[in-house]
Amino acid sequence: QVHLVESGGGSVQAGGSLRLSCAASGINFRLHTMAWHRQAPGNQRELVATISGGGSANYTDVVKGRFTISRDNVRNTVRLQMNNLKPEDTAVYYCNTKARGFDWWGRGTQVTVSS
Repeated sequence: QVHLVESGGGSVQAGGSLRLSCAASGINFRLHTMAWHRQAPGNQRELVATISGGGSANYTDVVKGRFTISRDNVRNTVRLQMNNLKPEDTAVYYCNTKARGFDWWGRGTQVTVSS
């Protein structure tokens, strides 16, 4: 069984920073691309960032230059450093990976940015 557990969400003012973490178990972590997605109320879930097992990162355009995804293949953890947060970043953030033919998701962590 694959388990993904997010932490680090919270409430900040615009311009502030948060760091999200996702602890993974049940997979050979270093072999899997990891991703962060988010879903705001009334919106579809959207991809925020991905990082390959080797550390290659990609971002959706609206977070480029503000968010940084990283991973620790010893601690089986993926992180999302979010700087210069904007109210439109408010959402539930989910950790995700594909393994054994399925998509696996954490329960999510709430990020709220006030103006």
